[in-house]
Amino acid sequence: MKQKIKRAFLDTEDGQILYRIGGEGEPLLLLHMNPRSSDEYRELMPIFAQHRRVIAMDLMGFGDSDKPPRMYTIADYAKTAIALLDELGIEKTSILGNHTGAFVAGEIAATYGDRVEKLILCNVAGFGEGGQAELFRKFEEGFKIQEDGSHLMKRWLARSRYVGSAELNHRWVLDDLKCFGHPLYAVWAVGNYCLDAPQRFRAIKCPTLIIWGMDDVKEFEKLSLAKAGDRYFLSQAIPHGKVVEFAQGTICMMNQIPEEIAQAVIDFLNDSE
Repeated sequence: MKQKIKRAFLDTEDGQILYRIGGEGEPLLLLHMNPRSSDEYRELMPIFAQHRRVIAMDLMGFGDSDKPPRMYTIADYAKTAIALLDELGIEKTSILGNHTGAFVAGEIAATYGDRVEKLILCNVAGFGEGGQAELFRKFEEGFKIQEDGSHLMKRWLARSRYVGSAELNHRWVLDDLKCFGHPLYAVWAVGNYCLDAPQRFRAIKCPTLIIWGMDDVKEFEKLSLAKAGDRYFLSQAIPHGKVVEFAQGTICMMNQIPEEIAQAVIDFLNDSE
């Protein structure tokens, strides 16, 4: 039976955070990529909710959460996730993060290790100095409203090679548009964090699953954001991590292959070793 997912808001000193929640049992927190929102997990949440209490939040500056009054760091995003757990009375949880959300999830595990049961890190790019420079270039470029409306078609065409359906592309573009006219907070945050990530992630001790979408990895290399081989920093920093690769996994993989991802994650969460 499909589980009902509800929406609610958390009040913080920097504004409101939207989150989605459903299911019962052991908790699982989901953290989305930039420039998406908790909508990234619309397909996955009902599957997870059959097994666990699942929560997904819109990071500050994205989706229906408020824009923060200052530039947020990855550490700031980690603190807001802890604030949500505190609000929900969750002492310890497993966490799944994708792209930006994975950097936040890793920082939570490194800083608040006693709050994390198990960790799932998806598509954590090894940006390097070249990738960091490209991230800052994208931050400076930002999402700008054009008088002729050309920004709308530009965002529609941005993922045309791999998005797969007009309906899914529409959802992505809606999330894009909510970022227009504001700084790309998470791009700035990852840009400032990525070179420190290998050292920070060495502090992660909890059981960890590392998931890669290989089409996504190749696309990041084409965009000069991250070399495919540089992703191995993650297994070096977390040598106890188990690795699962999806050959056809694109940047939209959370929406496109939810059953396959859910099975890998649930098997990992249920593994008592």
